[in-house]
Order: sequence, then C-alpha cells, then structure tokens
Amino acid sequence: MVTASRAQRVSAAFVRLTDTLVADYDVLDLLHALVEASVDLLDAAAAGLLLADPHGELQVVASTSERSQLVEILQLRAGSGPCVECYLTGTVIAVDDIESLGARWPDFREAALSQGFRSVHAVPMRVHGKTIGAMGLFGELPGALTPEDIAIGQALADVATISILQERTIRESALVNEQLQRALNSRVLIEQAKGVISHTAGVDMEEAFKRLRTYARENSQNLHDTATQIINRTLRL
Repeated sequence: MVTASRAQRVSAAFVRLTDTLVADYDVLDLLHALVEASVDLLDAAAAGLLLADPHGELQVVASTSERSQLVEILQLRAGSGPCVECYLTGTVIAVDDIESLGARWPDFREAALSQGFRSVHAVPMRVHGKTIGAMGLFGELPGALTPEDIAIGQALADVATISILQERTIRESALVNEQLQRALNSRVLIEQAKGVISHTAGVDMEEAFKRLRTYARENSQNLHDTATQIINRTLRL
C-alpha cells in the first residue's frame, strides 16, 4: 500500500473543502471538514473552532473531540485564552508549553491540562482584515508548530473564512432581492387599490392614494396589507 505524501494529503484536504462549496452547502459541514483536515495534516491531537455570532460573541461551532470542545467552552466562560486573544488580535497565538503559562489565562491552563493537552496554537479566521473567529489546535506534547504547519493551518482557515463570508453575502443578496421583489409586488397592488378606491368613491388617483395611506397609518398597517384588503373588497374607503 502506497502512503500519500504530505503534499498529496494537503492537496486532498483542499479538494475536500472546496467540494463542500456546492449549491445550498452546509456551513457546519465545511467547518467540521476544516477541523478534521487540520488535525490530520498538522499532527494535532484535537481542534476546536470558534466563530463570532452577529453580536460579536464567540461560539463553539465545530470540534474534533469533546475534550477540545470543553476547553473552548471554558475559554469563552472565562473570557480569555489563546483562541479568544487570537480572535481579538487577528494574529496567530502560540503556546508551546501550557504548563509554562504561569498566571496567564489560569482558567484555560487548568482546563487544558486537565484534558491532557500540553500545547495549543490558535489560528485566526480572517480575510482582508476582517476576523470572524479562531481555530485552536491542541497537542498532547509540548512543542511549536513549524512555519510550514502555520502556513498550512492559516491557508485552510482562510479557505473556510472566504467560503463563510461568501455564503453570508449570497444570503444577504438574496434577502435584498426578496425585499426588492416584495416592494415591486406591493407597488402593483397599491396601483390596483388606488383604481378601486377611485372608481368606488368617485375621486381621482391622487386622492385615492391619500386615503389609502391615511388609513394604513391610522390603523398601524403597511400599504401592502391595506391595498390587499381593498382589492379583496374586505375594506372600503
């Protein structure tokens, strides 16, 4: 059996990540693929990923083990730790020996050591100066990541970050298009309602629209719903 070289494994990992970027892809699938690939390629014992929610609060969204998830959660509760600092600064945070932290991040140090971790390296999820989260790579032995390891980890995180931001952009664009279409549809309804009011009340179109808008405001309704009632003959102005 031929063992794949590291370069081949790295290429395969990027292919797996990009394969998730199909229509209606699941962001969580992408993030789990990211942490799994990082553990495989960077010889980490476990990995956990934090993402900022719309309010800027970090949340654990993916992990390769319950141990790493627990440590990440405890970091969040304490409000400090290498992954939290990585997110805040947008830079790689390396802790080659967790035992040597001393008084720095005491809650994180205790939690990590209790789960058998001796080193951690946090990689930011960022693109164009925007940081949306951080990935923590946990080791069971003290030691530093090589520059090559850091470059691979950052590249994997960057691919995932771009994918997430792209998905958000698509979703936001879809929302804008939906709102625009609703506005166009509402305009058609309003014109029809104006015609009904003008015909039944014997007023011109300007006065018809004035009556429509006044009724909507006085009854805390939007113009779309009021126009619909006019057209359906459930409301007469």
